[in-house]
Amino acid sequence: MTKIISKSADIDGKIMSFEVGRFAQQATSAVVGRLGDTMVLATVMEGKVKEELGYFPLSVEYAEKLYAGGRIKGSRWVKREGRASDDAILKARLIDRSVRPLFPKEYKNEVQIIVTVLSVDGENDPDILAINTVSCALAVSHIPWTGPIASVRVGFVKAKDKEDKPSYLLNPTFAEMDFSELDLVATYNDKKILMLEAGANQVGEEIFLSAMTYSEKARDIVLKTINEMVLEVGTKKRSFEKKEYPEPLLDLVEKKYKKEILGLVSSRATKENQGGDDMADLVKSIIEETEGKYEEKEITEVIDKLFKKQIRANILTENKRADQRGLREIRPIEIEVGILPRTHGSAMFKRGQTQVLSITTLGMPSLEQYLEKMEGEETKRYMHHYYMPPYSVGETGRFGMPSRREIGHGALAERAILPVLPQDDAFPYAIRVVSEVVSSNGSTSMASTCGSTLSLMDAGVPISDPVAGIACGLITSDDGKDFRILTDIVGIEDFCGDMDFKVAGTKNGITAVQLDVKIDGLNREMIVATLEQSKEARLQILEKMLAVLPVSRPQLSRFAPKVKVIKIEVEKIGEVIGPGGKIIRQIMAQTNTTLDVSDDGSVSISGVSMEDVEKAVSWVQMLTRQIKAGEEFEGEVKRILPFGAFVEVIPGKEGMVHVSQMSTGFVNNPNEVVALGQKVKVRVMEIDDQGRINLSMLFGADANKPREPRNSAGNRSDYRNSSHRPFRPGGQNRSFNR
Repeated sequence: MTKIISKSADIDGKIMSFEVGRFAQQATSAVVGRLGDTMVLATVMEGKVKEELGYFPLSVEYAEKLYAGGRIKGSRWVKREGRASDDAILKARLIDRSVRPLFPKEYKNEVQIIVTVLSVDGENDPDILAINTVSCALAVSHIPWTGPIASVRVGFVKAKDKEDKPSYLLNPTFAEMDFSELDLVATYNDKKILMLEAGANQVGEEIFLSAMTYSEKARDIVLKTINEMVLEVGTKKRSFEKKEYPEPLLDLVEKKYKKEILGLVSSRATKENQGGDDMADLVKSIIEETEGKYEEKEITEVIDKLFKKQIRANILTENKRADQRGLREIRPIEIEVGILPRTHGSAMFKRGQTQVLSITTLGMPSLEQYLEKMEGEETKRYMHHYYMPPYSVGETGRFGMPSRREIGHGALAERAILPVLPQDDAFPYAIRVVSEVVSSNGSTSMASTCGSTLSLMDAGVPISDPVAGIACGLITSDDGKDFRILTDIVGIEDFCGDMDFKVAGTKNGITAVQLDVKIDGLNREMIVATLEQSKEARLQILEKMLAVLPVSRPQLSRFAPKVKVIKIEVEKIGEVIGPGGKIIRQIMAQTNTTLDVSDDGSVSISGVSMEDVEKAVSWVQMLTRQIKAGEEFEGEVKRILPFGAFVEVIPGKEGMVHVSQMSTGFVNNPNEVVALGQKVKVRVMEIDDQGRINLSMLFGADANKPREPRNSAGNRSDYRNSSHRPFRPGGQNRSFNR
């Protein structure tokens, strides 16, 4: 029987535990993590060496199971979980970005991490638990990974008044996050930051840094717990051979072909040579020089190594970037708005060779996205979708469903803009923005953020503040003591550098952060310097954006639907819909609008023109208004029966005029007084206890005189006791309210 080992960490009264040995004995390692009643299983599998690949073959899967929340999939035909949701992909990326930097660069074995969510309690988000459980699983395995790591979520709640103090929250619950101005996920090793992901409601840089400091308490507790587990499990890390390049080849390329490598740096900075002919020519020359002593792949790897070394040396020793910019300099920016004639809003944002076209589409609230999650169903009103086709980087390739990278970049831009969007009661629209990356050379996600802001403003969406974003890079010396922060990195600086640190926000503060590193982490000095430089760049970009479009357009596009939401009493919903949907279809057909009625009594009305929308609004309000005795209407005769006529006083609602109320004299046949389709003036006499409307006709000199019911003999009588009243079996009375 396998020995089960358990360890737990107490973080502000919340117990996070790890258990080894219960499940998945055939996996390289497997750990069950628990926080409250939320549980995950993290498994790690080491595969064969994939030396032919030019990258480390790590794959991370995050499997959401509906059974974890006691749910069965809503589809009538498909009950299995389908492809990973965007949320699951984003959480898989969080794990990947947290653990990847600590794998040795020379390690090329295939590694697959699978996190299966076993139980959710609706209070604790599984993502933080998942990262820490994966950390434990990697740490207790024989895989040469230099962890462990610890991940912490931090929230921030503003002070209510001057006497109150702001508070920070460690691993807050879903309910606590409803009050938080910040959602920061930070991953650490024992000394440095490895990954940051944050959404914020325009918080200042000082609050962001304070939140990171506050999280270090939880970091230390988690790291201590995992290290105790490693000691008890006792698995030793496996050694592996580090690849060494031939010294003669390195010396030859570095000394004799230095000029050619400098040329590569210059041309690749602006992607002038998309086909790679310069590299191919250089490789061919070296093969001829060495008389075929070295393989083409080996020569290419040496050139690549020296290429990166040259770029880093230029920056560290001379402050000289590949494209000759200063370290804080932003590439030239070009902006156009309203360039697509039939869309609701459009903008082009170009920064250097990075160019993004963002398009805004507005729709009625019912077009929001429904999300089926383990914790329950949710809706999303604002959607940002990002597409980066192969031609944007001068290549051919796969085209179709969005990649994980595209989903991640779209989510980052969406998160950046979400805090400045108007509330749905002030702007009752579903909003979709699509960012088409038409050219890419560095930080398309931040260009998408800028372009999407301008596109929303062009569409007339009244955002509270414009949002801009920038990506910063990092070059460190071999000993890590010297470093340079690079504002607005291009592709090769991302490729050769040590981090990609994206910060988006308004003039007031940060709205989104995403950090990926390629080294063993960043120290606090690097974080502070990056936030300072990114703020400087953000304000510069905002200035250029506002020079083109200072405020949101005062009017929506004429092609955008006009939407109005009104509230009716829940018990009145049936009157708007009508039997079999007759009334709502009639409203939509006659006003050229679309109506959507929610269970809470919200009625969304959209149309091409506001005039049509107002007509539909008036119609719905008439249908649901409370009719009172004494009110007068001009209505249409809809039905004639032997004892009276039914008159439609407002669309979809009828009242009855008894024969005794049709004339001052005796009426034997209602057809002698009224005809189908005739317009008549009536007054409401009463609304009985069953909601039926009793009417009296207005005519001649008696138009303003209240009338008393009379029977066929001319005597005062309630028509309900009249001999004209139809008999129904069982004593059931017909409702006159249609």
